[in-house]
Amino acid sequence: MNIEQIYTGCLAQGAYYIESNGEVAIIDPLREVEPYIKRAKNDKAKIKYIFETHFHADFVSGHVTLSKKTGAPIIFGPNANPSFEAIIAHDQQEFPLGDLTIRVLHTPGHTMESTTYLLQDRKGKDHAIFSGDTLFLGDVGRPDLAQKAANMTQEDLAGILYDSLRNKIMPLGDEVIVYPAHGAGSACGKNMMKETVDTLGNQKKMNYALRADMTKEEFVREVTDGLLPPPKYFPLNVKMNKEGYEDIGDVLNRGTTALTPEALEIAANDTGAIVLDVRHQDEFVKGHVPRSIFIGLNGDFAPWVGALVADVKQPILLVAPEGLEKEAITRLSRVGFDGTIGYLKGGFEAWKKAGMEYDKVNSLSAAESKQEIDKTKAALFDVRKESEYVSEHLVDATNAPLGFLNDHMTEFPDNQDFYVHCAGGYRSVIAASILKSRGIHNLINIEGGFGALKKEGAAVTDYVCPTTQQK
Repeated sequence: MNIEQIYTGCLAQGAYYIESNGEVAIIDPLREVEPYIKRAKNDKAKIKYIFETHFHADFVSGHVTLSKKTGAPIIFGPNANPSFEAIIAHDQQEFPLGDLTIRVLHTPGHTMESTTYLLQDRKGKDHAIFSGDTLFLGDVGRPDLAQKAANMTQEDLAGILYDSLRNKIMPLGDEVIVYPAHGAGSACGKNMMKETVDTLGNQKKMNYALRADMTKEEFVREVTDGLLPPPKYFPLNVKMNKEGYEDIGDVLNRGTTALTPEALEIAANDTGAIVLDVRHQDEFVKGHVPRSIFIGLNGDFAPWVGALVADVKQPILLVAPEGLEKEAITRLSRVGFDGTIGYLKGGFEAWKKAGMEYDKVNSLSAAESKQEIDKTKAALFDVRKESEYVSEHLVDATNAPLGFLNDHMTEFPDNQDFYVHCAGGYRSVIAASILKSRGIHNLINIEGGFGALKKEGAAVTDYVCPTTQQK
């Protein structure tokens, strides 16, 4: 038996490669499928099954392409209704894999087709579960993503999830290994642990949602409490996973079209494409194509693209470090953004050498920013998440979370400079690029963000737990 978790940090996503006696099962594959095919070839094995735990919302799975390239069937659990050929398994159905058996445990609640796959060894002993978004480490899948499709409320789905966990997963032995589809950082849950593998026994102790004495009413209340609105691209990814999508090879061929500075400018004007700059934020600050949007590859690139670029069909022109164009296009395609139509050949340096106009972001160190803010009392905006802001923030800062920046556009002053910061400098430059693309240029980015400001002695609030606040 060979089980490999293939974890992609920028998506906080786990795919799985299971091999036994020359037969392979892939669970929740990424869109670029060649690594799985090569791995099976190196193992002198054949990919026999492609299991999907549900229709994913946060990334485009590689199931369709992998099936076409290998002939392996795609398997979903009950209630799935894809537009392509697939096996819709029934609850408790078994699939032999070498000396192993994979049993279908229908566990609806996150979505109605959500399924956990139970791996049993050659003696029929339960070994591991591949729980998809039903059970995470420290959390469970959010129940608000499929409510419209299922004609149910999030409370209805949460109640169904409670039953799935109690009836299908919690009765399993404590020694069973839990392999979830996501880890900390994913928008599919709210309280995930940084670890990506654990035992079910430990989860029964650590995971609030698996408390033995928890009533269904308590579960529904706690699971639905504090859910932020899902990113806008989630329904579009579900649609692609359900209906199919373009081969990533075609996406890469189109996206890796090299363009001169002049050609890129013409393409942007003619197609309405956004210019997406994926370099490091320090480089973007020093110079960038006017009105381009910064989302650097060095951060949570794909999730921020999905959260901030509303339409997955949006044409995109890339400004990337030389040699990283293909990586950027691949990572865009993982979240369904297949619209890259070319990249700036030679990178931003080529743009400058061609004598093209370029822009900069006004940026100051934390020490300089603190001094100026103390002197001028300029407005200060914190673009971190609300939870980060509530925990601790600069005394005079206004929270304008990056993911909801559009809701705060009227708050930014238009007649005087204002300052923007995040935790460390990545998100504030994204925010600055968006504001500048909207014609708001009187901003100053604070280098190093909140962490650097604290070191400079900036006054911060003390966190007060909401349950202990005095009225």
